[in-house]
Amino acid sequence: MSKTEIANSKARNRRVEDFSPAIEALRRGEVIVFPTETLYGLGADALNQAALDTVFNLKGREAHHPLSVLVANQEMLRTVVAEIAPAAEQLMDRYWPGPLTLILPARKDTPKQLCNTAGGVGVRISSQPIATLLVKTLGRPVTATSANPSGKEPARTVQEAENYFTDQIAVYVDGGTLTSKSGSTVLEVMEGRIRLIREGEISAAELHSMLGPKRVLE
Repeated sequence: MSKTEIANSKARNRRVEDFSPAIEALRRGEVIVFPTETLYGLGADALNQAALDTVFNLKGREAHHPLSVLVANQEMLRTVVAEIAPAAEQLMDRYWPGPLTLILPARKDTPKQLCNTAGGVGVRISSQPIATLLVKTLGRPVTATSANPSGKEPARTVQEAENYFTDQIAVYVDGGTLTSKSGSTVLEVMEGRIRLIREGEISAAELHSMLGPKRVLE
């Protein structure tokens, strides 16, 4: 069993109360560091505009680079997404929970910090137990951008994240050492088109095999 699998097993046996400081911080509009199934993320209430601004400031991220979010289920997905195409449903059925971020048409009231210039928002359901528990308990989407300043190496341990942000972060949630090399794969599914934005844990070859090469645009 890998270190990540051991950490996930331990997380499944921990109680909601163990994560109450992180959940309360999210409810106050603060930012936390927490593990996802790929890398450590900067977590904030994705429907709180001020909290989103804080994430951008922490990362030193340019405004035209939107933040992706985690949702707990289809109901929560609908709080930020306006439309789910059949191809997106197919991808969700195959890869969620897991390391596939789908860029889908955003609702008109979705915070602008989450939306790209085409009006899409990046979403996924995480397979990491701690991430899942935090999102479900908060009851709102949570940002999942990697826990590092823009241009720096993503954090794979809590200590690496602390080295970046020190006391600027309200709560650090330790999920062990994460082993992802590339983060989540990002696909845009909008206006009948499927476009590969970033190849990550799910390879382009696997997506081509599943969807057919003519349905994935590089």
